[in-house]
Amino acid sequence: MKRVCLTRCSGIRRFLLLLLLSGLAPAWGQKEVPVVRTLDKERQGRTLFLNPDFLLFPAEAKKGSQLPVLIYLHGGGGVGDDLGKIRGQARRVVSGIRKFRKEPCLVVAPQCLRDTPKGRGTWTPEDLDVFLEHVKATLPVDEKRIYLTGNSMGGYGCWVWGGHRPGHFAAIAPVVGGIGRGGPKAVTEDLAKWAANLARVPVYAFAGARDRVVPAERSERMIAAIRKSGGKLARLKVYPNEGHGAGQIVFSTTEMYDWMFSQKRD
Repeated sequence: MKRVCLTRCSGIRRFLLLLLLSGLAPAWGQKEVPVVRTLDKERQGRTLFLNPDFLLFPAEAKKGSQLPVLIYLHGGGGVGDDLGKIRGQARRVVSGIRKFRKEPCLVVAPQCLRDTPKGRGTWTPEDLDVFLEHVKATLPVDEKRIYLTGNSMGGYGCWVWGGHRPGHFAAIAPVVGGIGRGGPKAVTEDLAKWAANLARVPVYAFAGARDRVVPAERSERMIAAIRKSGGKLARLKVYPNEGHGAGQIVFSTTEMYDWMFSQKRD
């Protein structure tokens, strides 16, 4: 009887391990399959360039508990009203959370529209404030652990949003991000203002030395300005052999996640 029990228990353990490795069972409560959520009508009316629909990658948690939230801002290839265009970008962040065994975290990904009655879509602090307002009102968010990252155009979104509303975030990680609204190589006239605000929050920027789209100098300039404004928590990593695709390394290795999830607002 004892031998039968041991054999059966061993079989159950192997079955559960196979489920976990195959992705059929959630690892550490983190889900890789997103659901579509929608801004309520009132908040939709207060945005200019946001798709009312967005992606939520849920996480399991104890009833009544609050969870950290990571906001991912997509790059230029994700603009439009088809959420399928940003699913893969956002999922690699979720995969990183699972891979490196970080605690369960809500991951949300808004989408910037391509063309609107007000012009070509872009990330704006005003739109993103409304988005975050909705997230906090509808999800169990730990407001001391709101994290922001984004790639390329999304990296610009990190700079501009954090540069206007640093108090929202526990940490910001722009990846190959521009620092001006006019295009990948533009530079905002409000650089000093952004830097003074960003000096109040931990920032870790990532860039590729061989980037021909958004020069690494843009991230270097922003970090230098933050440090000049007294930001002692500003960090920069430039990959010497990478170009505009440096995000593939950032989001698939442990460094960014280890740093980000160690941050918490007072």
